[in-house]
Amino acid sequence: MTADRIVLAAITGAHGVNGEIRLKLFGEGVESLSRFRAFTLLREASGESREVSAKKLRDDGKGGAILKLAGIDNRNGAEALRGMVLTVAREELPPLEEGEYYHADLLGLPAVSDNGEALGTVIAVDNYGAGDVIEIECPAAEGEKPKRFMVPMRPEAVPEWDAARIVISADFAE
Repeated sequence: MTADRIVLAAITGAHGVNGEIRLKLFGEGVESLSRFRAFTLLREASGESREVSAKKLRDDGKGGAILKLAGIDNRNGAEALRGMVLTVAREELPPLEEGEYYHADLLGLPAVSDNGEALGTVIAVDNYGAGDVIEIECPAAEGEKPKRFMVPMRPEAVPEWDAARIVISADFAE
């Protein structure tokens, strides 16, 4: 994935027999996709990509979405897209307000404690319903697996971040 493209959703499979696809959303609901009429589909493992246009989008009632793409007219065509992601160019996204961020901006950032100690790298941003949680992977000691810990993306736990690093309150660092 390049920095100029942002992943908005992942295709989890076909829905029905008319070529609709089921989406796992990475934004704030169906509304986050509805402003776009075109996407780039990307299969990250192989680098395969193609441009597609949206015909119809609706909420699936389960936190995801159902999307009908132009040119995909049957279940086999929809199922062949499983595992691909929908991306848009970064410049197509709305500007951020103070304190907002795109998950893609946090991934890969070095994490340091508020007393300057290096903690590791942000490897994931998840939301289990109560707000975003970042996962940090610590460097592994020789012969051991790397350890990970999670921190809520809240001001008391993450007092600051920028394009170069994310600062974690020592009270939340493991």
